[in-house]
Amino acid sequence: MDASKDKSLKEKVSLLPDFPGVYIFRDKDANVLYVGKARSLKKRVQSYFNRPLNTKTQALLSKIADIDYLATDSEAQALVQEAALIKEKLPPYNISLKDDKSFPLICISHEDFPLVRICRKKKKTPEYRYFGPYPNVKLLRQAYKAMRGIFGFRSCLNMPRKSCLYYRIHLCQAPCAGKISQKGYSRVIDDIILFLEGRHEDLVFKLSQRMQAAAKAENFEEAAMLRDQLAALAQVSSASPYQSQRLRESEELRRVLGLKRRPVRIEAFDVSNISGQQSCASMVSFFEGRPDKNNYRRFRIKTVQGINDYSMLSEVIGRRYRRLIEENLAMPDLILIDGGKGQLSVAERQLKDLQLKITVISLAKENEDIFTSSRGEAKRLNLDSPALLLLQRIRDEAHRFALAYHHILRRKKLINR
Repeated sequence: MDASKDKSLKEKVSLLPDFPGVYIFRDKDANVLYVGKARSLKKRVQSYFNRPLNTKTQALLSKIADIDYLATDSEAQALVQEAALIKEKLPPYNISLKDDKSFPLICISHEDFPLVRICRKKKKTPEYRYFGPYPNVKLLRQAYKAMRGIFGFRSCLNMPRKSCLYYRIHLCQAPCAGKISQKGYSRVIDDIILFLEGRHEDLVFKLSQRMQAAAKAENFEEAAMLRDQLAALAQVSSASPYQSQRLRESEELRRVLGLKRRPVRIEAFDVSNISGQQSCASMVSFFEGRPDKNNYRRFRIKTVQGINDYSMLSEVIGRRYRRLIEENLAMPDLILIDGGKGQLSVAERQLKDLQLKITVISLAKENEDIFTSSRGEAKRLNLDSPALLLLQRIRDEAHRFALAYHHILRRKKLINR
């Protein structure tokens, strides 16, 4: 392999998340060469570059020009996504999954109320629609169980005349007892097919539209069921575009800041006061790019009089991390300060006094400059940079939260006059 190409691929591998998911090898024309699943995308793909390979894998590696991935919430879901992509893309190096008939499949029967089950062999008669194959039986059963918990479908070979235990534990919608119409059950099967084909964006959109329509028609029971389906789907579905975006944001932020690992938990501070009155500060916490509102904190300024944002910031940072030390609680991976070099210097000094080695940065509003040291030069990223978008989102949330608290304090003061 060309040295520069090898270096480029290894850099791409270093940015992969330590998450379950599907990795995709592409050639120089962006054609899909191979699709694989992994419990850890980073570790699995790294293994191609640091171990002896057979002749076939060496040939594959020589053709790889780019690496793409889809993160998932479980290895079982990665299995479903892998099979869907292989069926769609027909990668030349996925011969076993395309040809081997010994792997299990998911089959859906052609009936008024179709049966959904795991099977071993395709039948020559067109009485079933097949999905797969899936090489890992254990993971397939996990995916099947999760899918059943979301949608609820018939699994019995012969429909009974009355509902059974599966209906009572919400794993089947009991078409046998007339609990769901043929039209309603057909919609369930259509949803399952979208799920198995890996078309999760289409599925989420479809369920959301139906939920809104049901709520508008005041069919609140159906709306609640669809809401629960969407919530369950979010737990087992492959990464949505939003989730993929969060991963890319944090991976780029790790690279930009030169961190050893992705910043999973980020805490950000903002100070709010008007003419020194009702001074307060906020701290917001983001976990995996999402607001973790249970860990938001508000601070009334206790030791500073008048207008002195630097001293206020020093107070709240000291209070926050002194408490974490005293209670032996986990520290964040990154601290974000709203401001420039002056604010960053205050935070650095306070953390040094507490003998804490936590990466702290500041983001200045005027030019969106990132300061990683109060003595260094600013980093300026493109305005559409994923890392900058993440920092802006966190900074703006800290500002919103501080302002909201400040308004609360002002209202209380007016009421108590």
